[in-house]
Amino acid sequence: MGTDQKHLYPDVTASGGLGPAMKEAAELRGCDIGLSPWDVDVVSVETARGVVSVDPAADERLFRMRVHIPGFTWEIGSTDDLGLLVEAVAAWRAGVPLEELATRFTFMELDEFARALDSGELISAQWSDLLSSDFHRGERNLLRRLHADDVLRSMFPTISHGAVRLRVDPLDGTSRQVLVHELDEARHEVMRVGVPGATWTEVPTGDLIACLRAALNRE
Repeated sequence: MGTDQKHLYPDVTASGGLGPAMKEAAELRGCDIGLSPWDVDVVSVETARGVVSVDPAADERLFRMRVHIPGFTWEIGSTDDLGLLVEAVAAWRAGVPLEELATRFTFMELDEFARALDSGELISAQWSDLLSSDFHRGERNLLRRLHADDVLRSMFPTISHGAVRLRVDPLDGTSRQVLVHELDEARHEVMRVGVPGATWTEVPTGDLIACLRAALNRE
């Protein structure tokens, strides 16, 4: 923590870092926030609803609570009260329903994406968002082709540099995944991500769905 921040966070400074300060606050409140011994200045907590991080603001006393899944990070609230923060982290980690979280912790901002994550509907919400996005209208035909298949529709989609990535597990960045890029109506390129010697392979459109299914089912 920088010198300019120490006057904003005297409790954090006195404890030797954000991690120790949060652990002390959690112990006082009987909370289990699951911090590892090496969490000192950087706080990261694994939960069933993504990785929760806490980041202190530099220009005012404010602890920002964020959730991360592979490829996405969003803030779900901020507060200047360290005790209230650790209670919220513990409740999120324990799987407390979002409606109860919103009632107990009024500083939390639980948007549609957080609600989809909590309800287990993250994949369908992501498909809906991409299919309706004007920003990704160039990939819309490919998205529709993939979404029409009942197996591929159960994969988590993202888009990067014009290619659609399908991942088996939205919360596991190392789970099986493929990239697919449309060359034209008759041809696509496919790459199995995370395997030795991975490279783009041209696939006729008629074989695309079968190729993707096989790649995502292969161990």
